[in-house]
Amino acid sequence: MGKIGTIPMIEGLNQDLVKKAQKRLDNLTKPQGSLGRLEELASLIVGITKKENPSLQNKVIFTFAGDHGVTEEGVSAFPKEVTPQMVYNFLRGGAGINVLARYVGARVVVVDMGVASDLKPHSDLIVKKIGYGTKNIAKGPAMTKDEAARAIEAGMEVFDKEFERGIDICGTGDMGIGNTTPSSAIASVFTGRSVKELTGRGTGIDDKAFQNKVRVIEQAIEVNKPDPNNAIDVLSKVGGFEIGGLAGVILAAASKNVPIVIDGFISGAAALIAYHLEPKVKDCLIAAHSSVEIGHKAVLDHIGLSPLLDLNMRLGEGTGAALGMGLAEASIRIMTEMATFESAGVSERSD
Repeated sequence: MGKIGTIPMIEGLNQDLVKKAQKRLDNLTKPQGSLGRLEELASLIVGITKKENPSLQNKVIFTFAGDHGVTEEGVSAFPKEVTPQMVYNFLRGGAGINVLARYVGARVVVVDMGVASDLKPHSDLIVKKIGYGTKNIAKGPAMTKDEAARAIEAGMEVFDKEFERGIDICGTGDMGIGNTTPSSAIASVFTGRSVKELTGRGTGIDDKAFQNKVRVIEQAIEVNKPDPNNAIDVLSKVGGFEIGGLAGVILAAASKNVPIVIDGFISGAAALIAYHLEPKVKDCLIAAHSSVEIGHKAVLDHIGLSPLLDLNMRLGEGTGAALGMGLAEASIRIMTEMATFESAGVSERSD
């Protein structure tokens, strides 16, 4: 499987540095622990990066696009034509992710992993197309095992190329009409929870379409029988090309000690694939937010992640990841720029 051999390079957290960072935070001019999750986040980033004074200047959000054959089952409120239209919107800088990335100072890397049409060439578009959309998972596998491996490898390649330009922290994002359907299937297979517990309304489908969506996902799992002990099998049978690509980004970033801020449900499904390929990636993951998509919480619980925000978001694209990056930078600035009791000449508490 070529580059997937890089997985053993993932080291996990440097616990000594985590403790050192927390000690430093405890000495800042504030009551101990009074900045809550921000302190935890700063310590985590120190442990991931192996740097006592990390800088999060170079922020990159990877927004991967792909289509899904299962849309022919009527699981989405939008037609698949929206996928390429939104990719062009990303490239023009007009989408939600572009606005929030500009706000936090991140660059957006747009990748065609499997859009069902040929996109017009653009200097900012990376084409890693594995196929013209996946096959219909209600009738058979989404892709071959070879395509699943290639999708992961393509994500690794994209990350490695961007890493040469500099990445201090990265985020994952997605675009693909119908992609909450494979995400629910992946979540159900790995968590062992029922499809109904893990399926939401995606882009906003009505009751009848929702019941159909649950039936389609249940059928996909029954027809394909993905093996929960084999992440490549799960990806190939009920996944998506963009989901595989994002799993590759996560694995590559973790191997380079780069913190990964994951977005919502589809990014969560990609994180599940990466986590089941190499559990040590968990140490490098930061859950930006809890999506409205009902399955997202189950995904985070399964991996063991606690989201930073809960803003009733469900857009995807990496929008939640962008906001999470802002908090990550805030946490590091607190740790590196705030005065200590000693340096500020402030009296510490008297017990």
